[in-house]
Amino acid sequence: MSSAALDTLALQPFFLPASGGQRYCLLHLPPPGRRARGAIVYVHPFAEELNKSRHVSAAQARVFAAAGYCVLHIDLFGCGDSDGEFEEARWDIWHNDLHLACAWLAQRVEGPLTVWGLRLGALLALDFASRAPLPLARLLLWQPELDGRRSIDRFLRMRLASSMLAGGTREAPGQARAALENGASVEVAGYLLAPALALAIDGVSAAALLPTVPVYWLEYQAPQQACTPMLPSLPSPALAQQWREQGAAVHVASFGDGPFWHSGELLACPQLLDATRKLCCDWLDAPWMTP
Repeated sequence: MSSAALDTLALQPFFLPASGGQRYCLLHLPPPGRRARGAIVYVHPFAEELNKSRHVSAAQARVFAAAGYCVLHIDLFGCGDSDGEFEEARWDIWHNDLHLACAWLAQRVEGPLTVWGLRLGALLALDFASRAPLPLARLLLWQPELDGRRSIDRFLRMRLASSMLAGGTREAPGQARAALENGASVEVAGYLLAPALALAIDGVSAAALLPTVPVYWLEYQAPQQACTPMLPSLPSPALAQQWREQGAAVHVASFGDGPFWHSGELLACPQLLDATRKLCCDWLDAPWMTP
C-alpha cells in the first residue's frame, strides 16, 4: 500500500481511565469497511527512547493497520502524555497498564492478540507474557533489552557522561548506582529514576523468561566494514538458541537502518519495516478473511 493510502487509515487518540490517572492511547484502525483480523498492543521503550522512536513505531503501526490489525499504542504511567511523574513509575504499574491495554483491545477486536515491544518495552512484554492473565498469540520484539540490570547501568552511564562533558566535578563511577541502592532517586538526562523502579528492573532477565508463544525478534546489525573483523550474524544468538532448545518457537532477523532509539536524527528505518514484514509474513501476509 502506498504511503498516501497509509495516511488515510483511521487514527483515534483517547485517554484510557486507569489507576492513578489516565493513560494516553493512540489506536490505529484497519481501512474503512474491513473487519479487523487481530489486535496488537505496542510497548514503548524507556525514558527518552520513547520520544526518539515514536515516528518509527507509528510507521510500523500504519503498516500493521493496513494489513488488517488494530494497533494500540499506550503511554505507560509516568511516561509520554499519560498521567503521573516518571519518578512515580513502577514496574508493576506498567504491568497493570499493559494488562489494561490488552484487555481493552481484546474486548473490542476478535482475533489473535500480539504484544510488540521495543528495547526495555520488549523486556516488559516478555515479563508480561510470562504471567499474562489473558491469552497471547505471539510476541514481536524489536531490539530487546535482555538484562534489566545492564539496561539500568547503561542508563546511569549517561549521567556519568554528562558530568564529564559539563567539565565540573566528575561523578565517581558507581555513585549513582550506590545512591539507588541506598534508597535515593537519581536524575539522568532530565528523568528522575526512583530506586523502586530501578531495582525492580534489575531483577528481570530475558534468560529466565521462556516464551510460551512464538517470538519474532528483530535486532540491529551494524553494516560490516572492510577494516573490521567479522561480526556474528546477530548480536544475541545464544539466547534465541537457548529458547529453541527449550521448545520455544523463535524467529530472528536483522536490520541495518541504525539505532534509531538513541539517534540524534530521525531515521526512517525502511529496512526495519521491511524485515518485520518478511519475518512476520506467516501471519501478517495471510489472506484477509471476509466477514
